[in-house]
Amino acid sequence: MIATTEILNAKILIVDDAAANVLLMERLLAMAGYTSVHATSDPNEVCILHRKNLYDLILLDLVMPGLDGFQVMEALKLIEPGTYLPVLVLSAQPGHKQRALEAGARQFLGKPFQFAEFAALVNHMLDQRLSHMQGINHIKVLE
Repeated sequence: MIATTEILNAKILIVDDAAANVLLMERLLAMAGYTSVHATSDPNEVCILHRKNLYDLILLDLVMPGLDGFQVMEALKLIEPGTYLPVLVLSAQPGHKQRALEAGARQFLGKPFQFAEFAALVNHMLDQRLSHMQGINHIKVLE
């Protein structure tokens, strides 16, 4: 189990073209105690930002101008091939759930969402991601 402080200090990226959605998620995450939250409304920036910061969780909208969330996930797979892709898809299109999960998302949450469900899912996903990364680092030490 990962320590609560480590989870709250994990790096989170919000990707949504709607400023109101970004603001809402930033506020909800701040209220929950998360300290390292970043955001972009430009899906073209996601891979650049992820290479630079190696986010522990990416909260990704699917329907955006230019690149959609599916294209973003395909590009992220090239950065972290064969590993745990830290993506939580948030969408008002429930019909996209299966496709999003098949594209590499770890979880899907419909909009609008309940704060308690959002907070629990974020916490759970960060615990999984940090545990996964801890395991990878442990294997590297043993090699």
